[in-house]
Amino acid sequence: MTKYLRTTSSRHPKLTALYSIGKSVQGRDLWVMVVSASPYEHMIGKPDVKYVANMHGNEAVGRELMLHLIQYLVNSYETDPYIKWLLDNTRIHILPSMNPDGFEVSREGQCDGGQGRYNARGFDLNRNFPDYFKQNNKRGQPETDAVKEWTSKIQFVLSGGLHGGALVASYPFDNTPNSRMCRSTPLCSVFQNYASTPSLTPDDDVFKHLAITYSSNHPVMSRGVACKAGTPAFNRGITNGAEWYPLTGGMQDFNYVWYGCMEVTLELSCCKFPPASELPKFWEENRVSLVKFLAEAHRGVHGFVMDENGNPVEKAALKVKGRDVGFQTTKYGEFWRILLPGVYKLEVYAEGYLPREVDLMVVEQHPTLLNVTLHPAKRNDNLYRHPTVGDRLGPGPSPSYHSQHSSPHTNKPASDGGIFSSITSGFNNFVSNIFG
Repeated sequence: MTKYLRTTSSRHPKLTALYSIGKSVQGRDLWVMVVSASPYEHMIGKPDVKYVANMHGNEAVGRELMLHLIQYLVNSYETDPYIKWLLDNTRIHILPSMNPDGFEVSREGQCDGGQGRYNARGFDLNRNFPDYFKQNNKRGQPETDAVKEWTSKIQFVLSGGLHGGALVASYPFDNTPNSRMCRSTPLCSVFQNYASTPSLTPDDDVFKHLAITYSSNHPVMSRGVACKAGTPAFNRGITNGAEWYPLTGGMQDFNYVWYGCMEVTLELSCCKFPPASELPKFWEENRVSLVKFLAEAHRGVHGFVMDENGNPVEKAALKVKGRDVGFQTTKYGEFWRILLPGVYKLEVYAEGYLPREVDLMVVEQHPTLLNVTLHPAKRNDNLYRHPTVGDRLGPGPSPSYHSQHSSPHTNKPASDGGIFSSITSGFNNFVSNIFG
């Protein structure tokens, strides 16, 4: 795999960049391949997305499909207008094997069982992330720590985690509230009606749409047929994670709650490690879904948060009103949020600035560009702090959750009084300097 990735990167230097986010327990690199028209640097205003495969080492189909996907994208760039558009407007980061040590001890033809599932220390990597609902006391592993650091450095808008052993697109939440903890954390108030399964996020409509986007483009998954007798069948090939079975320390919930990244778990094969001869069939079944899913990063709202002088405001806290899992701006002031068509209010907070509440409309045909100008707060109006976030659980930053009831702001946020916020002349100059 390492040889293949290096060879591909050297053959396609204008479309690929290879980097390692860390090493496994046994010292194998955790390689990530960027495929994009701008592989070496972020394209301002354009989203970063990712796929992570093989976190269970014996679930091999996703790992192989990621290598096929890389080849397909670079080979199609000059001939397929849709692929060209995707790579011109998106940076795609692909981690083919999060658990290379586990893969080394797993065996082709083993459809079930746990041989190779865990990392070299015997840890299940999909139970090793911080969890919002329940304290996760499992010792952090190098593979998970590398992914956590990676996710903190790049503001991913959309993500897919590739697994095997079932045929379904599973969406957050993977875990359910714990009543003791829920008394002290604001997010759980959202779930008082969902004390048991399913465990739905404030963005349930978006997650269902993302899951259906994948399953409906997959000729087998979309039929929702059970893998074998005694295993569940999933209507339309999708499920809420906790409704299927609850788990603590999962990667998709971590991505969403901590960093506002929409992640869906994609179970791609009934057999975890099928014979290599079946790979062409799996590639044909998943090819369209893998591409169409990533393109969903271009749905909803995106834009910039700037100050009065047109300078970007980094780490401004944003949330869509009524959807209390927040997200932040990048160092360039950029933000993205996947939303279905409708009318929304965006709340924007940043230290030292008056909060804003901006109306926006999302349409089906293209993402809405929304640029927000923040005005400085006066020293004595106590508007320096953005809303408090949920209790910090485990290492890393606090969850990017903002409670409706925990905001210290007593003044009503300044409204833009229109669908789109005004763009200052300074911001126009900023865009002109970058985009010409």
